[in-house]
Amino acid sequence: MKTGLDRLRREMLPGRCIGLLSHYAAVDSQYRLSVDVLAGMDGIELTTLFGPQHGFNGETQDNMIEWDGYTHPDYGIPVHSLYGNTREPTSEMLEGLDCLVVDLQDVGSRYYTYVYTMGYCMRKCHELGIPVIILDRPNPLGNSIIEGKPLLPGYESFVGLYPIPVRHALTIGELARLFARFDSIPEPMVIEMTGWDGQGISDEYAWVYPSPNIPSPDTALVYTGMCLLEATNLSEGRGTTRPFNVFGAPWINGKELCSRLNGTIWMEGAVLRPHAFLPTFNKHTGVMCYGAEIHVIDRSCFRSLRMALGILLETFRYSQTRWNPPPYEYEFERMPVDILTGSSEVREAVKARKKSVLIEFAEGDSAGHTELTRGVLLYNREFRR
Repeated sequence: MKTGLDRLRREMLPGRCIGLLSHYAAVDSQYRLSVDVLAGMDGIELTTLFGPQHGFNGETQDNMIEWDGYTHPDYGIPVHSLYGNTREPTSEMLEGLDCLVVDLQDVGSRYYTYVYTMGYCMRKCHELGIPVIILDRPNPLGNSIIEGKPLLPGYESFVGLYPIPVRHALTIGELARLFARFDSIPEPMVIEMTGWDGQGISDEYAWVYPSPNIPSPDTALVYTGMCLLEATNLSEGRGTTRPFNVFGAPWINGKELCSRLNGTIWMEGAVLRPHAFLPTFNKHTGVMCYGAEIHVIDRSCFRSLRMALGILLETFRYSQTRWNPPPYEYEFERMPVDILTGSSEVREAVKARKKSVLIEFAEGDSAGHTELTRGVLLYNREFRR
């Protein structure tokens, strides 16, 4: 299998002065960083770098923990932070560029902010007449299964700028083409992958974890649903070695919780095991939490979003469980759970204990997604929920 970076050649790049939006997880098949590949390419001058949330080197944690730009220690060029004073590149940052190359590893869920950094860059580059080239990479969740409803108008944020499902089954190149359509701008050039079977991340793929709490493709799989716990006072496992795979709080009875959920529709394809953990940072630092560890036993029928909604329904039986108030990812008015889920439907259904509403929300609309993405797909498949 070859990624867009593996297939990039000098003749594909218009002009000489090149900018790069990327991070430490963007490597070629020999684990060479995209910045090193472009810097070593004859006939071009890499003049500017841009980094998304978590920093160019993946050094910062979650939710509004910003980082500052700096001068690259090896190449002496500016590294601009697009998760600090601004999340959109300025005209000054892009000045003098003949082209902007984008190479980012996405994780397949609507909430993950890297693709919106790409979207903001595409908008600004269109305004300035700078062409954009996307180097495509595999979606670690595969390219066929979708989960969740698209977000509704009025709920746009940095964890969801466009009306796509929670689990969208698109590559970053396909997302770029779709975002261009939403924004009524020309599609960027995408350097496609070859040899990808659409099944996620294979053993031959050079995987580098894209952010501090997504250490593996298996974590990306459960993140689709378990990210919703960020909107609560429950620990989603940050501060442990198993983020998003373990969860809980000091007031949860793990054995009781597992008994209520295991064997139900929520847990199809997975089981919960009672678990206790001591977070070293983030929520409940240094306080013993009780809850569960997730074990996926059948990926073909496991649906992380459905599971997480069942977990929320059960954990809100405890009077201490609360929805977190804003701010969250630069949204200062709407509830964090609402911008993550794209409406108030989930929050209201959990409060009213409407199981059927939550199950319906978790199920993706494969026919609708097929229609939405018509003309932007780069790889053949059929969507299913």
